[in-house]
Amino acid sequence: MPGTVGRVPTPSAPVPGAPAGSGASSGGAAAAVLAHPWAGTPLGPPEAWGPALRAVVDLVLASPVPMALLYGDDLVLLYNDGYAELIGARHPTALGRPAAEVFADIWHEPGNGDVLERAYRQGESFLEREAMLPADPHLVGAAEPAVFTRGHSPVRDSAGRIIGVLTVAAQTTQLTQQLQSLSDFAAALSGTLTLDDVARVTLGYAIESFDADRVDFTVDEGGNWRLVRRIRGELLDEADERLPPLWRRAPADSSAPMVVTARSGVPFYTSDGQPLRDIAVDRHDQKIRALAALPLRSSVVRGALSVGYQAPHTWSPAERALLTASAELVGQAAERARRFETQHGTAQLLQRSMLPEQLPDLPRLRIAARYDPGVDGNAAGGDFYDAFLLPTGALGVVLGDVAGHDVQAAARMGQVRAALRALALTDPRPDAVLGGLDRLVSSLGAEAGTQELFVTVAFGVIEADRERITLASAGHPAPLIRRCSPTGEPTAEYVDVPPGAPLGLGCRPRTATVPFRPGDTLLLFSDGVVERRWQDLTSGLSGLARAVTAAGSGDPRALCAVATAAVPGATEDDVAVLAVEHAVKPSRSASMEVPAEPTAPSRVRHWMTAQLSEWRVPEAVVGAAVLCTSELTTNALLHAGTAARVEIDLSAERLLVSVADSGTRGTVTRAQTDTLSSRGRGLGLIEELSDAWGTDPTVRGSTVWFEILIPVG
Repeated sequence: MPGTVGRVPTPSAPVPGAPAGSGASSGGAAAAVLAHPWAGTPLGPPEAWGPALRAVVDLVLASPVPMALLYGDDLVLLYNDGYAELIGARHPTALGRPAAEVFADIWHEPGNGDVLERAYRQGESFLEREAMLPADPHLVGAAEPAVFTRGHSPVRDSAGRIIGVLTVAAQTTQLTQQLQSLSDFAAALSGTLTLDDVARVTLGYAIESFDADRVDFTVDEGGNWRLVRRIRGELLDEADERLPPLWRRAPADSSAPMVVTARSGVPFYTSDGQPLRDIAVDRHDQKIRALAALPLRSSVVRGALSVGYQAPHTWSPAERALLTASAELVGQAAERARRFETQHGTAQLLQRSMLPEQLPDLPRLRIAARYDPGVDGNAAGGDFYDAFLLPTGALGVVLGDVAGHDVQAAARMGQVRAALRALALTDPRPDAVLGGLDRLVSSLGAEAGTQELFVTVAFGVIEADRERITLASAGHPAPLIRRCSPTGEPTAEYVDVPPGAPLGLGCRPRTATVPFRPGDTLLLFSDGVVERRWQDLTSGLSGLARAVTAAGSGDPRALCAVATAAVPGATEDDVAVLAVEHAVKPSRSASMEVPAEPTAPSRVRHWMTAQLSEWRVPEAVVGAAVLCTSELTTNALLHAGTAARVEIDLSAERLLVSVADSGTRGTVTRAQTDTLSSRGRGLGLIEELSDAWGTDPTVRGSTVWFEILIPVG
């Protein structure tokens, strides 16, 4: 019958005819049944009920499952507490009344009155595996239809005559919702790229779909294992989804049930016990009593998905089947992710190995660069940058773009970059350098038998002592200079460099020399920074200029972050940025190697406090910087698992702090991930306490940095 159902109570079994209140809680359906004046109904007084009828009534009232007896030609209703919740507001007036009256609004709909009549008149049993019962508007929380498996069976007396119909309704709403969510889960997994993504989607799905207290995702890592879990009620803020999951490592011979399952490929189920007692790391592990672990079916990656409860839990066949299906989906996604990470890591390592690992460290010229891969992280690209000292004492800076997103483009980029440096060290004049490169690219094109080589380059020579830059361009976007005088507001202007053809097309570059005074910052960038589909290039260039003008400082690392985010919308191209600031005064720098051990954050805090105090940095800046650095150091140790390096750079305007790790679990997956703190808490701290922050991928890891402006006066 229609209605809604909540949690079904389990009443004790009353004795028909006993006084109200004996064996049933007051106010429940069982108590109402015992107190009902049955003598005025076709059932007659309870003391006159025959053994068969009495046995059926006892069964109905003792059952925790919604059950009802429809008695006699009128199908008069008698039911238990579970059925009372099911029919909602129709209880208690439904007791002792004909079913056709109680359910008059839907009695004539197919699957309701007709099947009950056949069961009673013809003795036909009826089973409906999925009955959608509409929500009862009188009940709080009845937001959507419940799903039930309903059965109707004829009830016979001791002489074999049919005297009524027994109705049983078993709720299957949760299982139905789980099956529906499985489709959503498969769709979400199809959009994952890395194992971090797979873990995040899997943990979120399993904790909700199985209403679990704890879920785990385990994968192999070389000869060992790494595990990530989610606990119901765990504090997660919005920033958490921007962070890599917090993985834990386990040895190859770990006795953890999920590792044993991943290693053996054999599912593990326990309904009550302490399955995590021997490997518990905290109270959450110790509280788990029921646990299921399913292996991931994959030829590329070994792993397991586990679901646990803090109370005893019986694993039904349907639930086991759903867990198995979920693990199959996770295994397929993990296999795709492992292949992607391998390809992505190889391509990006090739790309970055051709870029300078260290930029020059000069007292008056601060330099920073950033490279972000395009949408297809599997491909290597041709964007490149470089900065190097020339024999004259000047600084050579270059940013270029070799067309293509494959290994061949990356290889050509390496050739062009190496040739440019060699030419500049011989004759640093920008027009001479680009002229020589033009001949090289023409030669490479002829050697490859193609005229499709497309290379653009901007090259400049910075003479800090003469406060000027000389620039030349071969088909590349004009550089941008942020000028900031001590008395005026910042401005940004594009350098009017004479345009030249791309290299290999008979380029005849000309140079432009412009002032580069203390406080100015030069920005070289690739077209991926400003080009977007369905938007003209002028809009992108204007957006970049506005963002650079509005930046809080001219610090090159901060401007690189500003530039890569200046134009909204995704780009399919690689993005490369190189920034050089002509400092007003030389900055002071210090660094510390951080060992991969638990005491490292504490050591960093003491060292940094002492160093900044010695430099007479304002106390408020010291406190904020030390707290942020501690969070970043903890994050680097947790997620990279290797030693880290902390660098601090103090100028008159700002304090810049960076924390670089030297590994990313053997992959380069964090190139696409904003990485801060251990659990999102640090991200909020960085955003609140710093004036700018960002992440930079490096050849062998990642660097996270922040900047705090020094108060004036």
